[in-house]
Amino acid sequence: MTGAPNPAPPHEGRPRPRGEAELVGVWRLVSFHTLAADGTVTPGPLGENPAGLLFYSATGHVAVHMMPAEGPPEYLSYAGTWRREGDSVVHTLTVAGHREWLGGDQVRQLELDGDRLTLTGTALSTADRRVLVWERTGPLAP
Repeated sequence: MTGAPNPAPPHEGRPRPRGEAELVGVWRLVSFHTLAADGTVTPGPLGENPAGLLFYSATGHVAVHMMPAEGPPEYLSYAGTWRREGDSVVHTLTVAGHREWLGGDQVRQLELDGDRLTLTGTALSTADRRVLVWERTGPLAP
C-alpha cells in the first residue's frame, strides 16, 4: 500500500486532557437527522431508525459504524483519530469507505448531557447539516 503512514494519535499512551476523558467509551446511535437551512428536520441518509456505534478510545482513536435498521443495505463507517477543541470534537479520518474522506478533519459541535451526546456538523458527502444523538453504553476496556 502506498501513501504516508498514519499519524500517531496526539495523546498516544497518555491520559486524555480534562474535557476529553468524558467522551471516552462506547456510544449507541439514538437518532440521525438532517437539518435544513430553514430549520426543517428530516430523517438522515440511513432512514428513520438507524443503528450505529461510536467508539472513542483514551489513546485518541475513533471509529464510527452506522447502518439502516431496515430497507436496502447501506453501511457508513470511518476510523481515525480524535481530539476535543472546546465545544467541538475533531475526527481526522485515516480509514473510510470513500477515498475523498481520507486525511480530512471532520469537525462536529458537541453537546454532552450526562450519558447523551449530540454531534452536529456538515455531512461528509453534501452541504447538509447532520444531527446525531448518541447514548453511552459503557466504557472501553483499558
